[in-house]
Amino acid sequence: MEGYLSTIAIRDGNLANERFAALPRPAMIRAMNPDSNTALAGLKVVEMGQLIAGPFCGKTLGEFGAEVVKIEAPGSGDPLRNWRLLQDGTSVWWQVQSRNKRSVAIDLRAAEGQEIARRLIAEADVLIENFRPGTLEGWGLGWDDLRRINPGLVMLRISGYGQTGPYRDLPGFGAIGEAMGGLRHLTGEPGRVPVRVGVSIGDTLAALHGTIGVLLALYHRKVHGGPGQVIDVALHEAVFNVMESLLPEYSAFGAVREAAGSALPGIAPSNAYRCADGYVLVAGNGDSIFRRLMEVVGRPDLASAPDLQGNAGRVARVDELDAAIGAWTLSRTIDEVLRLLGAARVPAGRVYTAKDIHEDPHYRARDMILRQVTRDGHAVDVPGIVPKLSGTPGSVRSSAPRLGDDTDAVLREAGLTAEQIALLRSKGAIA
Repeated sequence: MEGYLSTIAIRDGNLANERFAALPRPAMIRAMNPDSNTALAGLKVVEMGQLIAGPFCGKTLGEFGAEVVKIEAPGSGDPLRNWRLLQDGTSVWWQVQSRNKRSVAIDLRAAEGQEIARRLIAEADVLIENFRPGTLEGWGLGWDDLRRINPGLVMLRISGYGQTGPYRDLPGFGAIGEAMGGLRHLTGEPGRVPVRVGVSIGDTLAALHGTIGVLLALYHRKVHGGPGQVIDVALHEAVFNVMESLLPEYSAFGAVREAAGSALPGIAPSNAYRCADGYVLVAGNGDSIFRRLMEVVGRPDLASAPDLQGNAGRVARVDELDAAIGAWTLSRTIDEVLRLLGAARVPAGRVYTAKDIHEDPHYRARDMILRQVTRDGHAVDVPGIVPKLSGTPGSVRSSAPRLGDDTDAVLREAGLTAEQIALLRSKGAIA
């Protein structure tokens, strides 16, 4: 098997033009323009991750122009393909997580599969993996092995507890990272069982930290001429990094922050309040905002109270303030509350469901709802691209691949002949 991967041009599975007739114009333009100037054009990424953390990083890099080749196990592929609600046997979540990627089905447990992976990685800029520490080393694909064949490689490693430390070999998922990072202790109502935030936030936070790490390492390599390096992201550390004042408050005062439901502890008033037809969130914790809020709810006495002109005084009387706001909202509909508070320039908002998001004109005005066509021909609305760059915006250039869709194409680009590919397939090393 001679030759290395010379290019990973994403050309297979491009969204068919005729399928875009029903799309809103801004979304259609972005999806049909694969040759537009992108921030990461020419960046070659090999993704070995599964499920959420590693693949979310690959998704983000791919949306801004990186050429992402995803290695999956023959037969089963990434388990995310079968998570939650399925359409024609494939998760609609998969359509978001794996857009702009090419799928190569390789058995990394086979020696032949490991050799193929080395060939792909030898020409890559970035490798993403989120296996348990030591897994790649067991396949001869550890950092020491790979940097010998690709000194400029940037290797992102996401795991439960990191590549070092006494817990490194323990299995870890995002939920455990959320618990160890301190987040789960704060979610839910006081005195009740801790709850998850509703999405796999630990995995996504790790992915975002990993993306930042990749971009930092690439900048160092390009600007300072440095070699490649490893980015070591632990799920619990990514969660812990966004825990605000949790640790310094304990260090300075011995204060252990507890769950507070929908309130914002130590900042008032900021809470969810019941209306006649649901709940609204109201953030009246700025000094001038507080005064305007109290005027709207018919409590000018509280608006002018000397001890309520600063946050510390309002925190001391937070129950009283919440009661005053709650009594006012309870007799009004959500729409009426939002209209009156909006006119007074008080930050407030409804608690959105998926239906609310789908119907919201602001989401659509900012291209945050895109119509994407799967490779099976189904049109599905998916989240748009964040962040928004004025000069090199992200784009959806191809829909999510079926398992192994691009195996032959990628291996041909890697220098393998049709006979070699057929032999590998007969041995079960590829699919």
